[in-house]
Amino acid sequence: MRRLIQAAATAAAMGLALGPVTAAHAGPVEQKEWWFDSWGIRTDVWPQSKGAGVTVAVVDTGVNASLPDLRDAIVPGKAFNASGQPTSDDATQDQDPEEGHGTAMASLIASRGTHSGFYGIAPEAKILPMHEPGLSPDATSAVIRYAADHGAKVINFSQGASSAVYPNHCPPKMVEALKYADKKNVVVVAAAGNSGDYNNDVEIPGSCPGVLAVGAVDHQGKPWEHTQRQDYVTVAAPGAGVGGMGKTGHVYNNGEGTSQATALTSGAVALLRSKYPQMTARRAVQVLTNTAKDFGKPGKDDQLGYGVISIPRALKNDVSQTAPNPVYARLDKLAVKGSTGGGGTQGAPATKNDSSDSGGSNGPLIIGGIVVVVVLVGAGLFIVMRRRKPSGAGGGPYASGPFPNGPQPMGQPGTPPSFGGNTGGQPLPPQGGGQQFQGPPQGQPNPNLAPPQSGPNMAPPAPQGPPNPNLAPPPE
Repeated sequence: MRRLIQAAATAAAMGLALGPVTAAHAGPVEQKEWWFDSWGIRTDVWPQSKGAGVTVAVVDTGVNASLPDLRDAIVPGKAFNASGQPTSDDATQDQDPEEGHGTAMASLIASRGTHSGFYGIAPEAKILPMHEPGLSPDATSAVIRYAADHGAKVINFSQGASSAVYPNHCPPKMVEALKYADKKNVVVVAAAGNSGDYNNDVEIPGSCPGVLAVGAVDHQGKPWEHTQRQDYVTVAAPGAGVGGMGKTGHVYNNGEGTSQATALTSGAVALLRSKYPQMTARRAVQVLTNTAKDFGKPGKDDQLGYGVISIPRALKNDVSQTAPNPVYARLDKLAVKGSTGGGGTQGAPATKNDSSDSGGSNGPLIIGGIVVVVVLVGAGLFIVMRRRKPSGAGGGPYASGPFPNGPQPMGQPGTPPSFGGNTGGQPLPPQGGGQQFQGPPQGQPNPNLAPPQSGPNMAPPAPQGPPNPNLAPPPE
């Protein structure tokens, strides 16, 4: 997940820096926030909702609450250690040793744009910063419960770790925490994963029941090449060519990852629940899923789920109450079966817990099972806490911070696809489905929306001197 912003590492290595971008205008840095056009944020969304009254918990490296763009957005948060115990830190400082992953995610959700001109899609929402040093059943369960008890209506996990050692790909303790979030009426959103083109791991917490797992698309509406191919992926959002604000206040041009897609989806939930304050968590997920815009072949797929979320369509809230809600169907399935295990994939059966004896002693099986569990738990802690490297990159989701070097092939410049639309989405049929792909409008490409040239993820910044023209506000 943590393959984020272009320019930072190379800039540091070359002794260069992109300073904070000051802007006097009241709109986003449009040429670098192409999703504003795709969703019609300024024209179709903000007149209806800017996220007021909704708090989003960002479970990450902490958030720099002193930045002018975020100062008014941050409420006191909490840091936890790997055992799930709270520490003295309130998470209002970004603990990322590099550019600031947690701050960048918060900026995509709720940056006020007051200093840099970089806006989040829900600029009136609040951010509850949470710091968790790696995903573990104890720590992740603790932060979910803390956020649910401290006013969060959305919990954002722009991170993930292998679920291979857990029954049905979700730790039982985490499943119980997600049930608690459901009872507290909180939406949990998590990244699908960034290794889809090489190891394609099933990753927690995205693989858990009751979690809205998000894949990533690029500026042309195509699946990002590294987005996970797993059937727990429910929806997708912009994740390639998506920048953000680092912990020093620098606005970076570009980045890639399901981290960004997850943050933007959490922002979308905030917008929806702000417009409809009485809307339940289940209803919000149902509406977002059933109004998603299907790109590519019709029907659900393992990269984009049911499609790219469409905020304008979701804000209409005209989806039938009986429409499918696959995220919570998985959670309800566990309740019916009485199991405490999660499902690694949608529709995956729960682990059988059958104590019946077909003859003979169970003693050897029990002893052997204990040995297996001890080995698996030890391996699980190692996998969860270690920092993995993605293919073809100099770092990974946790390897060298959020901005590792790596290739970033991009498509040709062009007008971004529309994730809006003037008609509401159709409810999903039982096996998926939805609207067919609509290509970008015909016409001349918008030069302000051109992606960076293909090449290293850490392309060098503009030379020292005047602010980078790519980040300058458009003329009034």
